[in-house]
Amino acid sequence: MMYLDELIEFNQEFSKEKKYIQYQTDKFPDKRIVIFSCMDTRLVELLPNALNIKNGDAKIVKNAGAIIKNPFGSIMRSLLVAVYALKADEILVIGHHDCGMKGFSGKQLIEKAMQRGVQKETINTLEYAGIDVEQWLEGFESVEDSVEHSVGVIRNHPLLPKDTPVHGLVIDPNTGKLDIVTKGYEKIN
Repeated sequence: MMYLDELIEFNQEFSKEKKYIQYQTDKFPDKRIVIFSCMDTRLVELLPNALNIKNGDAKIVKNAGAIIKNPFGSIMRSLLVAVYALKADEILVIGHHDCGMKGFSGKQLIEKAMQRGVQKETINTLEYAGIDVEQWLEGFESVEDSVEHSVGVIRNHPLLPKDTPVHGLVIDPNTGKLDIVTKGYEKIN
């Protein structure tokens, strides 16, 4: 059986048996926070439990490495929607130790993409269009510096209210222990 078939089969029973009822909530976060974090599989349940976050408590936005490369991309748009339309009052950027994006090479990813059939001409077209594909795919060297960078992009965004605290943290994916990189309360003018 293929994964999708397996997932849909489970979902049919989940829905039929009304197991969804325990997860029902509304679209507004009860704890009025939005969390921007990495998509690492180890954080799926660990991160909310380490923060005592239950279903309905927070908006959670994820990408590879909790990295904001474009201040006008979908991550920042999601954070702004959470603040303005969904009543989030604070933003937490949470990176993690042992992240796959640490030392991640954009060049190596391009090579793997080409091995899987992406043509060199496609890469060239993107480069000619002004997109530095290698840099766009690049990871980071220090998770703390990367979190600080993402916090800075968010904190200094012209559309974010200046009284919105933006915090930076790093979680240990083995223990759930959180370390503070920067507290947003101290940066509000």
